[in-house]
Amino acid sequence: MAIFSVYVVNKAGGLIYQLDHYAPRADTEKTFSFPLDLVLRPHDERVVVAFGQRDGIRVGHAVLAINGAEVNGRFTADGKDVLEFLGNAANYPVSIRFGRHRLSSNEKLMLASMFHSLFAIGSQLSPEIGSSGIEMLETDTFKLHCFQTLTGIKFMVLADPRQMGIDALLRKIYEIYSDFALKNPFYSLEMPIRCELFDQNLKLALEVAEKAGPFGPGS
Repeated sequence: MAIFSVYVVNKAGGLIYQLDHYAPRADTEKTFSFPLDLVLRPHDERVVVAFGQRDGIRVGHAVLAINGAEVNGRFTADGKDVLEFLGNAANYPVSIRFGRHRLSSNEKLMLASMFHSLFAIGSQLSPEIGSSGIEMLETDTFKLHCFQTLTGIKFMVLADPRQMGIDALLRKIYEIYSDFALKNPFYSLEMPIRCELFDQNLKLALEVAEKAGPFGPGS
């Protein structure tokens, strides 16, 4: 069981807090001979697998490192174009590490804003008046749980589908937000949360939830 990340989104759809708690590693490194038996394409300033899944390497995985050196988007560590480098037979055999790319800060901001819009759309599509909007999205590898307060702040938790006690965790995060952000005289509403006590108590709450599941009285 694992809790992957926490997002806090203000009522305008802006991301005001984000914590990556646990990131499962699914990187795969292989040594290849020429020609490369995977089809690679540039996508969003990265080089990703477009065709040819094998040995744990999946379509959509990005090139993360070549010969042990981290790549920088579409370029190798020494500034060469990744696709040109891998298209040159003189550079083989070559070791390539593939995996899911890490979201940048800008991507996290954009995705939080997109979910804010989807939440509103879900509320409007409801046949019942006063729908709460999207409370959970489920995939085969994670669940996204969302709790919106009366003031419009959204708390989102991404967790393993088998993780229990997320509803209680969301309420606990709201309690931590109230105690260590709202009561902080230096914090301004709707602005990014930068508070050490908030960070510490949130991380502790995530650890408790992972180990023990639902929170008990006074936890």
